[in-house]
Amino acid sequence: MLTGNKGEWSEIYTLLKLLSEGNLYSGDENLNKITDLMYPIIKILRTETEGDFEYIIDSNLIIVIGDEKEIKIPIKQFEKQTQILLEKIKKSESGVFSIPEIENFLRQIKCSTLKAKSSSKTDIRIVIHDLKTNTQPNLGFSIKSQLGSPSTLLNASKATNFIYELSKYLTNEQIIKVNSCKTFIEKFEKLSEFKSSIKFIEAENPIFENNLLLIDSFLPKIIADLLIQFFSTKLTSISELTQIINIKNPAKYDLSYNHDFYNYKIKHLLTDIALGLMPTKVWTGKCDATGGYLVVKEDGEIVAYHLYNKNEFEDYLFYNTRLETASTTRHEFGSIYLDDDKQLIKLNLQIRFKK
Repeated sequence: MLTGNKGEWSEIYTLLKLLSEGNLYSGDENLNKITDLMYPIIKILRTETEGDFEYIIDSNLIIVIGDEKEIKIPIKQFEKQTQILLEKIKKSESGVFSIPEIENFLRQIKCSTLKAKSSSKTDIRIVIHDLKTNTQPNLGFSIKSQLGSPSTLLNASKATNFIYELSKYLTNEQIIKVNSCKTFIEKFEKLSEFKSSIKFIEAENPIFENNLLLIDSFLPKIIADLLIQFFSTKLTSISELTQIINIKNPAKYDLSYNHDFYNYKIKHLLTDIALGLMPTKVWTGKCDATGGYLVVKEDGEIVAYHLYNKNEFEDYLFYNTRLETASTTRHEFGSIYLDDDKQLIKLNLQIRFKK
């Protein structure tokens, strides 16, 4: 019997939902469908343990091809199973669960696993018909579901630590007082009380820093300042924090002509992370097979964001992500420490989608 969490069941739900509807809609920054950005679905490709399968939409039928066999199933069956699956996912209160009601149907359509086998970030591949260009591109997507807990865009690790130096040398007693503060806002207030602040030195991991430099030479400093705003205030939204950075203008850009320097650079970073950039691997700028996200909304509707529609994809990431405080003990950040007579502190970068 198949078992999985809400995110894993959402992969099967996405397959059934798109096949039952036959169209792929792009979304705007607020997760609303853009009605004039609709693409008819030709087929969906999925890799199972038994091999590769194609799910072809043909009038009122879905043709399943693979394993040297061809199966034809009415779309109405997909519509029925889609509704059952959505209701079960929503009602489930356990972390991992099974849905016996759809087991037979999943076996019939050759779905033997919840998560499609893949060596990249791609969860599903869809061949669409582009009505504007009359082409049939094969698009890869990672599936993000709002039916469960919000997923991360960038996971925290020691590699996502940023190192800062204190502007004023503190006494041991003052360091103990700062380190004993329960919240980061209290830490920054205590530093201010001691007439000290922090200045960015470098990212802890040189590969991650070089990845950022590859995107933009000012990006390490921009992210470092973004983290200061996050940890010293109650703001968490990427777009709101970037707005503050734009006002402070730490890179000293010429803003007299209203160039959106910071929005542009943060959007590029988020897009590269979404497409494969990882802190501990050298980033070449080449997408990791996937070119976008499918978002399963809380009401079960699905909207698409893809480099095929680059502006919408960037806006979705920019307005639907937030910074989050990870475990300070696991990732070793948040406390003042000494290194070569310098007083340093680390802040950590973790990015999660909003609910």
